[in-house]
Amino acid sequence: MFYRPVMERYDPRMQRLFVEADLAPGAVVAMDRSQANYLLNVLRLKTGAELLAFNGRDGEWLMQVEASGRKACALHAQRQVRPQAAPGDLWYLFAPLKQARLDYMVQKAVEMGVSRLMPVVTQRTQISRMNTQRMRANAIEAAEQCSGLCLPEIDEAAKLESVVTNWPQERHLVFCDEEADDEDALQKLRPLAGKPLGVLIGPEGGFSPEERTLLVSMPNVTTIALGPRILRADTAAVAALTLVQAVAGDWAGPKGGVRQT
Repeated sequence: MFYRPVMERYDPRMQRLFVEADLAPGAVVAMDRSQANYLLNVLRLKTGAELLAFNGRDGEWLMQVEASGRKACALHAQRQVRPQAAPGDLWYLFAPLKQARLDYMVQKAVEMGVSRLMPVVTQRTQISRMNTQRMRANAIEAAEQCSGLCLPEIDEAAKLESVVTNWPQERHLVFCDEEADDEDALQKLRPLAGKPLGVLIGPEGGFSPEERTLLVSMPNVTTIALGPRILRADTAAVAALTLVQAVAGDWAGPKGGVRQT
């Protein structure tokens, strides 16, 4: 997994934790029951132990644990180690999946730098309702593990036709279509570098002819194929986001190393 190092003097394996509270010099953040149990009984941290915390607004902070027995603890802010980074600008549109595969897909999308998750209901979508709270929990877990400082927006599921009708003119849409021609996807993506983008992956059964006609008629759509094989939707997510980030996204230049988790 790729990450930007926190700072050279900090161990990149240091535990990271997302918190809702504001972070500032001298801040004291009380942990809820599940967080306290995780820190004290799973990680077995003691008073004085250090970890990193972020909230998506105030950057990343070095925190010190203060335990109150085995069931309660608080974190004391020591100092900021990274300022808040500007969020990315990559939207990911996808047909809802069954829960286990959706969990995986959300985690990988966050690791790949997606800033907005947009479930879209197509004619061949088999799952129409989603647990957005579970999606958020998976997004938090992924951000904690990949050194992210921002969480993506998570939309409620909407019909594809509605999303297309309200699509912002300034944002280009990369439509991943199993029936697209076999032109070089990298070559087609290069002109999109630096532009606000969305990436659309369809359901397992693919898009209907009517949906495909609707999508390709949009003025700001680039249609690409993801190779000669039909990919599962969660695999297609990783493949498509890798292509887009490598060619037109935020993967330019050195990005640190690889952390095994």
